[in-house]
Amino acid sequence: MKKEYEQRLDELTTYLKKEKVDIAMITYPPNVFYYTGFNTDPHERFLALMIDTRSDQYFFFVPELDAEIAKNDSIIETIIPISDAQDPFDIVNQTINTNLAVFGMEKKAVSVFRLEGLENIISNATLFDIQPQINVQRMKKSEKEIEFAQDAVDIIERVMKEGIKKVEIGMTELEFIAELEYLMRKFGADSPSFTTLVLSGEKAALPHGSPGERTFQKGDFLLIDMGVMKNGYCSDITRTFIIGEASEKQREIYNIVLASNEAGINAIKAGKQMKEFDIAARNVIQEADYGDFFHNRVGHGLGVEVHEEPSVHMTNESIAESGLLFTIEPGIYIPGYGGVRIEDEVYINKEGQTEVLTSFPKQLQII
Repeated sequence: MKKEYEQRLDELTTYLKKEKVDIAMITYPPNVFYYTGFNTDPHERFLALMIDTRSDQYFFFVPELDAEIAKNDSIIETIIPISDAQDPFDIVNQTINTNLAVFGMEKKAVSVFRLEGLENIISNATLFDIQPQINVQRMKKSEKEIEFAQDAVDIIERVMKEGIKKVEIGMTELEFIAELEYLMRKFGADSPSFTTLVLSGEKAALPHGSPGERTFQKGDFLLIDMGVMKNGYCSDITRTFIIGEASEKQREIYNIVLASNEAGINAIKAGKQMKEFDIAARNVIQEADYGDFFHNRVGHGLGVEVHEEPSVHMTNESIAESGLLFTIEPGIYIPGYGGVRIEDEVYINKEGQTEVLTSFPKQLQII
């Protein structure tokens, strides 16, 4: 992977020079990982990759307690540890040549506190947002990144397969989550990639509801949305089951969502507008007269983070290209009754063909 990290940095540095950015600062941990190979959560401590295009130098400021790991994992040679007793802005100001005209940063990630701390560097500089370029780079996945993503998918699908065997009438949502997250670790996950979502019965109508003490009952919808991190990459899958027995209405709703999911996936092709994938899936639900119960976008990109570019929604006119990895996850959510979501991960390979990374069965399962 070292060569891949170097290529990413080279591409970003070339872009920064083209835009006449003297120094760029990357502080958002997923972006830091993407360019350096060092994956950490610094909490409140200062973590920053500084790119000085004037001298072609890279400076990596890390919390002192992470310095040894950073030296081992990062491709950056100049690592500057900062202790908890030091003022990180003093260290940065002592290290960086402050004679600059344009300062690049991720505007959504940098707080006012950080800006004020960097005042000695940026006082006379124009601020330039580098996040759009980072998004462009991160959006297109390499074959190695897809290997890592597939590893994360394989783990979560093992968790799903074994996890549903543990469902029992009377079990609470939170108890079931504990079983699932134990299996994640057992099967080799580094961590969940987001808060595991288990919603039963009428709560399955809440796309991002909060699991709690509700107990599983016969005839319940059981919506499971979960993923894991492995080697710095995320998986994300949703399947909906019925506990005990399914009514005709439940079967109808499920089959509509399944048809929508498949229509969205079948629409995917390099060279088409992203919105076409959303519209293809959405039309199935609307034509079945359930359009009022599907309000969110049909998918999102994922990789280093579980939500990243591209956003697959009905007004996104950007063109789908090789290298994109994203979800297709239509749903029907009926307040007070329940809901169904089916989510898959889809990749457009270098030949422009569609590959579905998820393979867990999608036909309705009664458990």
